[in-house]
Amino acid sequence: MLECKGITKSFGALEVLKGVDISVHKGDVVTILGPSGSGKTTLIRCMNFLERADAGTITFDGVTYDFASIGKKEIAMLRKKTAFVFQEFNLFLNMTAIQNVMVGLTTARKVPKEEAAKRARAALERVGLGDRADFYPGQLSGGQKQRVAIARAIATDPEIIFFDEPTSALDPELTGDVLAVMRSLAADGMTMLVVTHEMSFARQVSSHCIFMEGGVIVEEGTPEQIFEHPVSQRTATFLKL
Repeated sequence: MLECKGITKSFGALEVLKGVDISVHKGDVVTILGPSGSGKTTLIRCMNFLERADAGTITFDGVTYDFASIGKKEIAMLRKKTAFVFQEFNLFLNMTAIQNVMVGLTTARKVPKEEAAKRARAALERVGLGDRADFYPGQLSGGQKQRVAIARAIATDPEIIFFDEPTSALDPELTGDVLAVMRSLAADGMTMLVVTHEMSFARQVSSHCIFMEGGVIVEEGTPEQIFEHPVSQRTATFLKL
């Protein structure tokens, strides 16, 4: 479904990604693990064109594009097939929950307002926030804000959702509800690429785990392989095995 080869990315003299290859199949839940500064977030931001990779190719639904030369029209087309959930929610504070979910539908995708409202309300119900549709972000907990952000993502009916450490900004007691929504999406067959420090989620929900460090993939495999039989000593040390 989605394959990237040879992704490189530097910020000045700092080489953050050093030729990364990654594949995601339809229905996969791929978790990316690793220490801070390993390139995890930069990788998925490049894959969704929130950052522009310096080199490499991306193949989506059988069509291959070069990161260095892809045009704005192609980027817009690819991004309409994906969604991105950020660490810090990225909600509009002057909009209610339902308005935050609707805005991407009505502006970027030109969905009629009535249809957008119907889809937004269904998405909020899906994440357990049907009764908070008219609440503003300031009236919601951190976990509820993140669930609004997930509702915004699923309302667009994406082929894949990228999650960038979706629980890292939450207090521990609020993390469970967000992970429960993600588990439910995975159970329904949503294709997901998740940067996370939630090891239990990675172990229990992933179909494939990737361990990154220093801008490269050190090791990848099934959760059983990574968590119980890692090949790399660095992976074992990180997971404290």
